[in-house]
Amino acid sequence: MEENMMESDSAEISISAPKQGIAEAWETVTKALVSGLVSEEGLSESLALLCSNGLGRLLGGWLLETLQMRLTSLVVPGFWAGLKQPENELEEKDRAWVLLTTFRTLLERLEPFLGGLERLGTWQDEGRGGLCGPGAKGLQERAFTIIRALLLFSPPAVLQERVLEFYSRTFSVHMSQVGEARETEDGGQGPKGAVCPGCGAASQQCWCHEALQNLQELSHILSKLQLLEWVSSEAITSILHKLIEQRMEQHCRGEYERSFLLDFQKWLELVLGWLSRVFVSEVDGNVPLPAPSAPFAPSTPSAPSSQALQPVNSTLKQWRCHMHQFFCRIYVNMRIEELFSIIRDFPESKAAIEDLKFCLERTNQRQQLLTSLKSAFESRLLHPGVHTSDILTVYISAIKALRELDPSMVILQVACQPIRKYLRTREDTVRQIVAGLTGDSEGCCDLASELSRGDPVTLEMQDSDEEGSDPEEWTPDPTDAVTEKTGSKRRSSDIISLLVSIYGSKEIFINEYRTVLADRLLHQLNYNTAREIRNVELLKLRFGESHMHYCEVMLKDMADSRRINSNIREEESKLSEEEQPPLPLSSIILSSEFWPQLKEEKLELPAVVCQAMEAYTHRYEKLKAMRTLSWKPHLGSVTLDVELKDRVLTNFTVSPIHAAIILHFQDKSSWTLEELSGKLGVPKELVHRKLALWQQQGVLREEAGGRYYVVETGSSKEKMERGVMLIDSDEEGDSNTTTQSEQREEKLQLFWAYIQAMLTNLDTMTLERIHTMLRMFVATGPVVTEMDVNELEAFLQRKVREHQLIVSAGVYRLPKSN
Repeated sequence: MEENMMESDSAEISISAPKQGIAEAWETVTKALVSGLVSEEGLSESLALLCSNGLGRLLGGWLLETLQMRLTSLVVPGFWAGLKQPENELEEKDRAWVLLTTFRTLLERLEPFLGGLERLGTWQDEGRGGLCGPGAKGLQERAFTIIRALLLFSPPAVLQERVLEFYSRTFSVHMSQVGEARETEDGGQGPKGAVCPGCGAASQQCWCHEALQNLQELSHILSKLQLLEWVSSEAITSILHKLIEQRMEQHCRGEYERSFLLDFQKWLELVLGWLSRVFVSEVDGNVPLPAPSAPFAPSTPSAPSSQALQPVNSTLKQWRCHMHQFFCRIYVNMRIEELFSIIRDFPESKAAIEDLKFCLERTNQRQQLLTSLKSAFESRLLHPGVHTSDILTVYISAIKALRELDPSMVILQVACQPIRKYLRTREDTVRQIVAGLTGDSEGCCDLASELSRGDPVTLEMQDSDEEGSDPEEWTPDPTDAVTEKTGSKRRSSDIISLLVSIYGSKEIFINEYRTVLADRLLHQLNYNTAREIRNVELLKLRFGESHMHYCEVMLKDMADSRRINSNIREEESKLSEEEQPPLPLSSIILSSEFWPQLKEEKLELPAVVCQAMEAYTHRYEKLKAMRTLSWKPHLGSVTLDVELKDRVLTNFTVSPIHAAIILHFQDKSSWTLEELSGKLGVPKELVHRKLALWQQQGVLREEAGGRYYVVETGSSKEKMERGVMLIDSDEEGDSNTTTQSEQREEKLQLFWAYIQAMLTNLDTMTLERIHTMLRMFVATGPVVTEMDVNELEAFLQRKVREHQLIVSAGVYRLPKSN
């Protein structure tokens, strides 16, 4: 019995002894992890004992749990309590010191645990005592995740406020030291430099050096805790974005004539110097900063340098890319707002266009640009208050600027579509374009130089197929291109081609040019057509010789007229004095089939003029057998002398109606409007308007009763010098040819006669049937091709409003009264 009891006691002693040894071993190992004050020999034995009992794998979890408990109970509350000191009781320097001290205390409280994790990881990596686990790196990653989760899960705003203030001040200090004081600093320097541009304090209290030291220490602490990116990124991003926006507003806004990319690159290098201080723990101070990235570097070739061997720090490289991207986005936003002005000022604004092109290629803002530019065109350009020549000038500038911005011409095609659509609604668009091509328009002078350039693009080339193009050179259109037949290769960048394509027909421009050419030729007094011949030859290169045939005939008529006049003058010089014509007469002889339609006005000329015209016609018939002349008495010019009692007014060049009026006063000294109107065969209103010219020159005066008298004697102020050219002010801009609107109205009246006849015979007709019948009846000339259904409908609706037609359910008929 005693023997059995003794065996039981010995078993209890043997069981309790191992438990006590394990507890002591656990105490030893955990003490070594937290404090490190344990001998290596005892530590190894304790570690081996724990591992042999399967407790070694619990060490990492225990240490991380202990860290979490310490953070929750002591470290995190103490951190926020230290940071939330009353701001109104602290200066900026003191707030910076509080921020640094708070993080310094945080590191001191966490260092034992971080050191223990590092030691435990080392033991695991070495396999000490049979210990295994994730290693030092894995344990520290878990620990830093716990620290960030508990410390920064929902941080008070005071942290970001203090960090933003601290980094803003250190940035100002850094920029002041490298030679560029912070541009946003409001405080100015006194006469003796009383205020430091870096820290903003008095010179005697400058703490710039201390601020940079604090920055370096704070960066080390945050880097050691792996909190640098988490704490500083938001503040740094806010600072840099604000600075880039301010710098752009101050330097780039409204400045289009110089590039800002290189200036920004130089400024960026200064900013990266500050960023290297912020991330000093991740960047070796002895290693130079990464070289500037290729897009902002000058494009000049150079030999390989040591820059290729410089280590590139990933953090600074990321920040450089971020700043580049943000700069491009902000620059594009600003230039999009100013793009209308940039286009208007082109080519002086070419530098801004090139910068915008560079930045636009790096951002996804093409659609934003298109929307904004179309809106700017519609609100600032396309309204009745803007003259057509000004719209064309802006459109030409837009072609030049946008083809520089986007060689694919997609932006030009889409953004300028409202301009092209609006120009089609202006009646004088074609005339303004033609005037610009011939150099007659002050606003569109670029068209004349474009016409005379050395390598014109003919419209036939624009219409030709691309059969000869290399398939290997084909590139697809951008996604925002307008879907149409015109591909990227066939999308014209030629100014004249784009202007002509507004109407889709060359005939409209050729006909308008014929009208302009006729006006210029009919106003010629010396048959000089050198300028017109040059323009016609240049236009033949653009439109083709066949389309300019009528214009060549018109120029030939001028040369033939000069020769015929010379022959008739030579023949008259051989006649006796009795056989000489009463008036010397020259004429411009037109081939009626090739000239535009001229204005038809009735004018009865004095008998002496009619005799001279008959004599000229008789001599012309002798020169040109089987041909005669049909005179246009209201066209041309007359040079005459007016002899009065006390003065002689010579070399007056006036219109035929002015000359006819004054010649009638040679027969009778006074006339009424009714008498002159009857003699001349023109309305009284026109006679009254034409008499104003002679009244202005003091030759005629109007008295009571509406009679006009010759002023034989006048004051010296009214006497005119020799060699004066008189032009009627209201005739200065008159054309000898009918305008396109006038011609169009005449053609519409021709259509109206056909429509009335059809409705008289058929009673009722629909719009489509009227249009079809018109095409059958009026099948000659260019009229039918220009009269589409929409235009015909508008014309018929006008007749309905004038009560000349009745429409019901889409069917037209004549009123019964007709």
